[in-house]
Amino acid sequence: MSEHNENIVILEEPITRGDTLINQVEVIKPNAGHLRGIGLAALANADVDALTVILPRITTPNLTAQDCKSLNLPDLIALAGKVIGFLSPKSEQ
Repeated sequence: MSEHNENIVILEEPITRGDTLINQVEVIKPNAGHLRGIGLAALANADVDALTVILPRITTPNLTAQDCKSLNLPDLIALAGKVIGFLSPKSEQ
């Protein structure tokens, strides 16, 4: 039986980096160190500038800030949804 990872986002528009095609990204749960310099309110509001700082820190493969700025809107929203989901206590999920 295969295990489904709910933190993987399948990109509608894959990212090409050299010869590598990135078509899915795993978002890992951030800790306090990942969040340094980023306001929680900005993340909760899906602020694009905050997302371009946090996503390179918590994605596998690691997205660059430029990758984040080049994402199409549905992919950015999907990734933002994962980040926002980590901000909620488990009791509210």
